Amino acid sequence: MQRIAIVDPSESSREALRTLLLGVDFVWLEAECARYEYFPDVIAQSNPDLVIIQMDSDRNKSLMLVNQIAQQYPKLSILTACSDSNSLLQSLQKGAKHFLTPPISLEDLVSILRKALNESSTSISGQVSVQGSSGNIISILGSRGGVGCTAVAVNLAATFQSQGNNQVALLDLDLALGDADVALELPANEMFSLADLARNIERLDMNFLRRAMIKHPASGVSVLRHPLELNEIGIVHEGHVERILNLLRISYSHLILDLSKSLLPTDQMGLRLSDMILVIAQLELSSLRNVVRLLHSLGNEGGMNDKIQVVLNRVGSEYQEEGITIKKAEEVIGRPIYWQIPNDPKPLMAARIDGTPLIKHAPKAKLQQNFTHLTQLLSGKPIENETKKRGWFS
Repeated sequence: MQRIAIVDPSESSREALRTLLLGVDFVWLEAECARYEYFPDVIAQSNPDLVIIQMDSDRNKSLMLVNQIAQQYPKLSILTACSDSNSLLQSLQKGAKHFLTPPISLEDLVSILRKALNESSTSISGQVSVQGSSGNIISILGSRGGVGCTAVAVNLAATFQSQGNNQVALLDLDLALGDADVALELPANEMFSLADLARNIERLDMNFLRRAMIKHPASGVSVLRHPLELNEIGIVHEGHVERILNLLRISYSHLILDLSKSLLPTDQMGLRLSDMILVIAQLELSSLRNVVRLLHSLGNEGGMNDKIQVVLNRVGSEYQEEGITIKKAEEVIGRPIYWQIPNDPKPLMAARIDGTPLIKHAPKAKLQQNFTHLTQLLSGKPIENETKKRGWFS
């Protein structure tokens, strides 16, 4: 937990900043001051990791204060806030490291705090280590119903969570018929959902959002459920999804989105914000035909085409239509298959009944090894030659 001290002679803007800081769960407001001239003494007593100086009340005094603190505490991160761009530039020249322009949003504040604390080589207790980049968003989109999107989403999330210091969030954006909370059995008393966040979107902050995320005890994956009642579906709009994702990617290293098959505005927002889109298909005609339709439709939106990769699921199963080979599928869709997931139904079904992901239920299963290698590919890590020989990806 990083300590912050603020100075702002204006009670109203100081209160607004205090409220924002209370919504950031990796910092602690150690001290606040209403007079510029008293602030050096406050710093000496509280020993903060970062200070925020609101300059609008008296720009000359605040600039002198920035200079004094920079000289007295050269390793202390100074963040200034001001509505005048010229004053902000002067504050940077006098020793401030970062700045904000009012009105200050929670997203902007958290982003700049992470950057400032990262430069101080600090880590956030109980969170992901501070990084310069935001969390990676991967969308799972089915070519039709029943191709195994939720199984892929759940097991990708759990596999990422098991690696290093990753913190992973799984969002069920199949608003009507999502079942991520079935594949991962969640505590019965935790009833927050996307609809609850949408109803409270105006007061949504980091603390509220993290309380709504339900942690799966065995895997550690944090889950945000779809609306629990069908009559709540209309509450959730694309603007809600945008705000929620922008907040979540600040605190989590990976966000996995289990989308619906309807391409609703909420799904489209998830796709636009994604860094990678995995289209899940099977070696059968209707699935491949829909892949072509999806590639054509999504490819028309700027920048979307480069994010899309096609993944074949249940390769080698009875669902595979006779005469449709990998080569034929690639000819039909007009691009190479990114990854192949083998058919391994017994451990997958047993894990689903148990309400746990494969990484916990059957870590040595062939299918789990495949998910491990897929996460390595998605992370840009080298994959064993043995995997290539088995033909799991092309």
